[in-house]
Amino acid sequence: MMKIWQDNDKIFVGEIKCLDLDLTLDCGQAFRWSRNEDGSYTGVALSHPLTVYRDGDNLVLQGTTMEEFRDFWRHYFDLDRDYESICATLKQDELLRSTIDRYYGIRILNQDGWEALCSFVISQQNNIKRIKTIIRRLCAAYGDDLGGGLYGFPTPDRLAQVSEEELRALGLGYRAGYIAQLSRAVAGGELDLSGVSDMTLEEAKAFLMNIRGVGVKVASCALLFGFGFYSAFPVDVWMKRVMEYYPQGLPECFAGYEGIAQQYLFHWARNNLKQG
Repeated sequence: MMKIWQDNDKIFVGEIKCLDLDLTLDCGQAFRWSRNEDGSYTGVALSHPLTVYRDGDNLVLQGTTMEEFRDFWRHYFDLDRDYESICATLKQDELLRSTIDRYYGIRILNQDGWEALCSFVISQQNNIKRIKTIIRRLCAAYGDDLGGGLYGFPTPDRLAQVSEEELRALGLGYRAGYIAQLSRAVAGGELDLSGVSDMTLEEAKAFLMNIRGVGVKVASCALLFGFGFYSAFPVDVWMKRVMEYYPQGLPECFAGYEGIAQQYLFHWARNNLKQG
């Protein structure tokens, strides 16, 4: 059973296995975390600021409360899922066996669906550094001021009031039109994201792909990182090359956790395959 205790403004979670913060927070699934000089990370998820670090086998969350940990961060970091068991199953595949041993500790973050969808619309034809910069500007301009230079992610209602030109000024480029239209559709009730998690994967993917600016890759990323679809398997240029190693399709041991397998394979590809 997970051991949790509090010391002033720090929440300690004991004996957390399979959680490498570098691999999880800086791998391209979330764009609002920054690594500090001491190895900790500071960031914001939706409107919740946090500094987090490892202390041996303990996970330490600083700047939060026990209530907020139970209501938000516990789910965000997916602390109740048995990643050790999942990884043991995935290692039935030869390529993943060596990859997991080398890069052990990647987790899927349970992000807010709205934030994840907007973030991956912005991510199109962008690198991680630039995505982070654009989202930082967007939050500073239209998110709630949380203090300490941190800002919440803008709500659909707030972004619905922002013109496409104003969004372009933040560096969104052609994506500004997508975000403007998406925000107005959600704020106006034409697009209801609340039921996405209750759909099947194929239904949810088709639903999101009806949104202007959302193709199969953006939809798959949003579903995996923002709507709890662990079976979603985003494919980009790196993953297309990985799929050459699986000419018969994904192995049976991936079933139900294709998204976790994808994150390991994506990390392996970026570090071991030549670009281009």
